[in-house]
Amino acid sequence: MEFAAKFCISVSTLRHWERGDRNPQGPALALLNVVAKEPQAVLRALG
Repeated sequence: MEFAAKFCISVSTLRHWERGDRNPQGPALALLNVVAKEPQAVLRALG
């Protein structure tokens, strides 16, 4: 829940990704790639 809230992702969407029901695509995939490499930069941009 904390991760979802910090990065503006719905909890249900995050759960689907974690279970493998769906895969992130397009902008969501780009966001996750940036979060993986530069989480603080994303937090600053979203803050």
